[in-house]
Amino acid sequence: MPQAAAFDLILRNARLADTAAPVDIGVRQGRIACIGLPPGAHGPAVDAGGNAVLPGFVDTHVHLDKACLLGRCGHDHGSLADAIRAVSALKREFTTEDVYARGARVLDKAIAKGTTRMRSHVEVDPRAGLRSFAAIKALKQDYAWAIDVQICVFPQEGLTNDPGTEELLLAALRDGADLLGGCPYTDSDPQAQIERLFEMARDFDVALDFHLDFDLDPSWRHLDEVCRQTRQHGYQGRVAIGHVTKLSALPPAEFDAAARLLAESGVALTVLPATDLYLTGREASHNVPRGLTAAHRLVQHGVCCSIATNNVLNPFTPFGDASLLRMANFYANVAQVGPGDFGACLDLVTHLPARLMQLGDYGITPGNPADFVVLDTARPSDALAELAEPLMVFKRGRQTVRRQPVQLLRP
Repeated sequence: MPQAAAFDLILRNARLADTAAPVDIGVRQGRIACIGLPPGAHGPAVDAGGNAVLPGFVDTHVHLDKACLLGRCGHDHGSLADAIRAVSALKREFTTEDVYARGARVLDKAIAKGTTRMRSHVEVDPRAGLRSFAAIKALKQDYAWAIDVQICVFPQEGLTNDPGTEELLLAALRDGADLLGGCPYTDSDPQAQIERLFEMARDFDVALDFHLDFDLDPSWRHLDEVCRQTRQHGYQGRVAIGHVTKLSALPPAEFDAAARLLAESGVALTVLPATDLYLTGREASHNVPRGLTAAHRLVQHGVCCSIATNNVLNPFTPFGDASLLRMANFYANVAQVGPGDFGACLDLVTHLPARLMQLGDYGITPGNPADFVVLDTARPSDALAELAEPLMVFKRGRQTVRRQPVQLLRP
């Protein structure tokens, strides 16, 4: 039998689209060798059972370093500033071992829910030092068997107003941080922070990912400055912004204008439904605003968008299981997305976040890493509506998760 027909793994009966018949996928050396097998193909086989198979989910915005803090402080804070202060007090005592253990808890959840790529934002400042960064760097290495993690170091409590923070960020970049983040709305000089972060990013040739415009006051914003700097530095396609709840407060014409600005500047945007809804609109006694920016509408204007987890079990978001499918379902409910756009919502946790993270090797295509999630439903479009559980997950052709379908014990 010719060597060309030998595979390290054959995933049989994988349904890649609603209307398509199941196919067999051949994997060799951790990569997809072919979709549809040649005659005489052989190798270890796993049967997907005609279930929906998607590329592994991609989470563009997670805070592994400050996850799972419930019980360590009160968490009825009522505002973004209160949550920042609560975690600021705690992180002075964070140890590398503590951050590692809490981050591992979230990674275990994410892997079990089908996530195979992730970007973790990590706070670096004189209070946290480089301890959290060291922990997430160790997690990145130790969990590479199941998930690829990008590390984005950023100054949560300001840069220009927080002496020592820039030096620590530079040290982290020299020590292997993958990209640089920002949080202008906590800085005493937001524009100066944006300018300095672009300079640092260019010096290290890394991408940028900002926390931005996280409130419901549309009378001012930092989005325009980030877009201007992106064009000035030739950084189109290398800048992302997260939250940006101000856009949810814009009337249609202004929303469309902001969408065009983002698209023309090549700035991507991540919506964080759990945190955005939990922290915004709290001052309202009734008719509470959602504070959720319409990512699927921005995509229609050509903006690269994603939906992500953000915080898990901490003062910013006191719940979460790191399921991106659940987050996409949650977003679709709040944004009142109908069945015709369920596929667009799945794109927000698969192909579009992969583009945001500049993952040129993503997707179920020959040559790409064999990262799959097999879901407990026959049609990919039903996965979002049904919150289908992952039955199997594969990373580079190796099975990393196995879950038995639920059985009803009828009398």
